[in-house]
Amino acid sequence: MRRLSMLALIVLLTVAAATTAIGAAQAAKPTKLQVWLPFTARELGVMKRVIGEYDAKHPEVTVSVSGNIDTTKIVAAIRAGDAPDLAMDFESANVGTYCSSGAWLDLGPYLKRAHVDVKVFPAAARYYTQYRGTRCALPLLADAAGLYYNKALFRKAGIKHPPRTVSELSADAKKLTQRGRDGSLKVVGFDSFVGFYTVSVDRVGAMFGGRWTDAKGKSILARDPAWARMLRWQKSLIDFYGYDKLVRFQAGLGDEFSASNAFEQGKLAMNLDGEWRVAFVKAEHPELDYGTAPLPVDDAHPELYGSSILNGSIAGIPKNAPHKDEAWNLLRYLATQSHPLAELANGLGNVPTTKASLHSPELKLDPRFRVFLKIYENPRSATVPITAVGVAYQNLFTSFISKWQAGHVKDLQAGLRGVDQQIDAQLQHAGQGGPP
Repeated sequence: MRRLSMLALIVLLTVAAATTAIGAAQAAKPTKLQVWLPFTARELGVMKRVIGEYDAKHPEVTVSVSGNIDTTKIVAAIRAGDAPDLAMDFESANVGTYCSSGAWLDLGPYLKRAHVDVKVFPAAARYYTQYRGTRCALPLLADAAGLYYNKALFRKAGIKHPPRTVSELSADAKKLTQRGRDGSLKVVGFDSFVGFYTVSVDRVGAMFGGRWTDAKGKSILARDPAWARMLRWQKSLIDFYGYDKLVRFQAGLGDEFSASNAFEQGKLAMNLDGEWRVAFVKAEHPELDYGTAPLPVDDAHPELYGSSILNGSIAGIPKNAPHKDEAWNLLRYLATQSHPLAELANGLGNVPTTKASLHSPELKLDPRFRVFLKIYENPRSATVPITAVGVAYQNLFTSFISKWQAGHVKDLQAGLRGVDQQIDAQLQHAGQGGPP
């Protein structure tokens, strides 16, 4: 009986030990994190490499990265209850939609628990990662617009330096433009067509200091004379080329994010573009002789020179993310540590987004990129209003501009007043009267 009792005890101990081992193995099994990014191709590879460094140093997680995920896919997945653990969006203006709807978690408690002071980010980045006091995102690299110019074409035209004012920009653009015998456009000096490549209403508007709203959050496109000046200037340059000729010229150009980009091909002598173009040129056309400079500004406001509108990629944790704490740890690493930010800036050619990372010794950037770091730090550089409708109010204005630059608007001020009414109605419908 004693032998049987002892045998039973051994069996029980063996089973208990096996159960404990299985439980320990299960506990040690790494958590699988899903990260969704908007990047593709070469840029997605850079993101995977940097996130891979984190993955390798944290055996408690395994990180899976998916690219080519846009805002629509993110929102649809959250609604369907199939969201990733961490998501990233190229458009900082969308933060208003994510925060106001609760689609992305309020990161305030996480920041407080981790003792992260948001003042590590510049003021503009702090603004565009929150909405009405709810911070549901962190900045993860930023974009600043500048002027790219072809030095070989400048020399040929006898132009010695990049333009600083819009009147100089127009004069230089006309000198640099080349036409075929039939009047068709072969080389365009500068394309002011809103909607072409990176030429957007917010970026061109910043060249004139255009203000979007008044103190009460009401749209003031008709009341701020900067917008009318901007629109008359950009249309005058379009009229110089000929609207139909310019549209045909654009139709024959390569994709913006390809080696056939018109500036890289020498078909645009000057171009409004983001800091990322430096990395694209290096990868695709390193032989191109070009320079960078701040965007020219309204002749009446020379103090704006050196500044620009700022945009930034934002990252947040969806409300129904399966592994929120693990996602936060990865987000905090990517968004606040200088090493990954410097690595991403080096690989992607975007502006790092903490004050410390802007001066990181790990940055190994083309000298032409330094212009964009200065633009980002310029105290006059700002961002667009953050609203509950995201970029929808800009889309309304862009739709109007498409009619304006095609010559279908006869009364500019009346048209601008109409857009103001549309934007105010849009914001009111969303349940708020404008940006905070």
